[in-house]
Amino acid sequence: MSATPSSRGPVTDGPRDPELHTDATYALDLAYVARLTARIPSSSGRTVEHVSPLGGQPLGAIPQSEVVDVERAFARARAAQRAWELVPVAERQEILLRLHDVVLERREEICELICLESGKARKDAFLEVAHLAMTARYYGRTAAQHLATTRVPGMFPVLTHVEVNRIPKGVVGIISPWNYPFTLALCDGIPALAAGNAVVAKPDQQTILTGLLGAELMDQAGFPADLWQVVSGAGADVGTPMIAAADYICFTGSTRTGKLIASQCAERLIGCSLELGGKNPMLVLRDASVERAAEGAVRGAFSNSGQLCISMERIFVADQVYDRFVERFVARTEAMTLGASTSWEVDVGTLISQAQLDTVEAHVADAVAKGATVLTGGKARPDLGPYYYEPTVLEGVTPDMTCFGTETFGPLVSLYRFHDESEAVERANDGTYGLNASIYSRDHQRARATARRVKAGTVNVNEPYGAAFGSLAAPMGGMRESGLGRRQGAEGILRYTETQSVGTQRGPAIAPPFGISEERYAAIMTSSLKVLKKLGRA
Repeated sequence: MSATPSSRGPVTDGPRDPELHTDATYALDLAYVARLTARIPSSSGRTVEHVSPLGGQPLGAIPQSEVVDVERAFARARAAQRAWELVPVAERQEILLRLHDVVLERREEICELICLESGKARKDAFLEVAHLAMTARYYGRTAAQHLATTRVPGMFPVLTHVEVNRIPKGVVGIISPWNYPFTLALCDGIPALAAGNAVVAKPDQQTILTGLLGAELMDQAGFPADLWQVVSGAGADVGTPMIAAADYICFTGSTRTGKLIASQCAERLIGCSLELGGKNPMLVLRDASVERAAEGAVRGAFSNSGQLCISMERIFVADQVYDRFVERFVARTEAMTLGASTSWEVDVGTLISQAQLDTVEAHVADAVAKGATVLTGGKARPDLGPYYYEPTVLEGVTPDMTCFGTETFGPLVSLYRFHDESEAVERANDGTYGLNASIYSRDHQRARATARRVKAGTVNVNEPYGAAFGSLAAPMGGMRESGLGRRQGAEGILRYTETQSVGTQRGPAIAPPFGISEERYAAIMTSSLKVLKKLGRA
């Protein structure tokens, strides 16, 4: 049954008198919050207060799930999945295309909630809406071709007929992070549903309302009841029981946690896809457009206040353009607007929490104490809100500094001059990560050739991340310690399926006919194999 969205928006209507209205201090309408959180299973009734990082304003109370609630969520999802996998793929695609429209129709509501929960700039929130709509449209158009039964060559021409089927895994567990709470809560689940699976999702506690709104949109688009379950709680509390019950796990988050999840999945011999950390490099080659590279560097380093897995934290710039690039990059960085607001005018929002602020401050302080130079930024902004930090550019960062090789995940980027492009590629490949990279050059062919030498799952030419990530047919994921598996494209949906080969033998059996010895049969087979090779058979 589809949920009926409230006619009221998520935000309370204007100032209210605390003596007359108990919810006066809340940034959200409490009835709206209650509607969203009603789908969380919570047998204990335990709740956690939820606040906005924009200024510490309360958003509501979030019910917490227990182990038994997780088990029941999987049971409901498994029952729904058995019926769902029998639904023709064409009908599943129709629902995905309706989801595309629903998301765009409710975009302002979605953006507002994303901003209030995560503190990001509204323009960054809209990118989540756009990406989710594009994902729904892509699999709404292509799921059938990805999942179609395929014919492959049999052992013997004509006599052996072989088909490969794609069978849904069953129930997929999705553990998503806070930094892109709408798209990452849903974009991995869309292909899972398209492939005939059910989903049990655990959005991060810091942005769970956005994930719950996404589940409501699934209902509105027409997905069956119970097919998309949402559980709530800390990863340590509900993550392990999810892995114990799931048929596949999809996780986005830190490399440290990803390794733990991979080991738990290995114990059960179930698959997992993991998009993990990165220390992403940008290379500005000697023939790059300096103005274009500076614009891309600002977006690449400071979108969502740097809290983006594929953001740039290291920029390597050729000698020939270094000084001009630094001048333009610093000027563009200083022209950005910071603000504690959900309006479109803000360029840079807040960090999500005190923990993220502490990390950024520690990385900058360590670098400066060891000799790095702050070209711009370098300060917290408590005048704007509790977790604001200025976009910061460092020069002179050396390997003994924490921010040299450790992911900051904040508005901090380091600049490095290079003399030789081979040296720049080698330095870009330093470390253990390999998620995203960017190359700026007017010679596209040369840049693409350079990209093949960079150890990263996605490489963008003359763009920090959007060209690859925004192309839904292109797989996205990491190399080395940046993860396993891929989202998007064919790989993004096929990861949620098991391959099943069905072979049909016509005519004689693949065994010695009556009266033929094994030795004679081996000789006949040998001659047949030689003939097939001459015929060009694979």
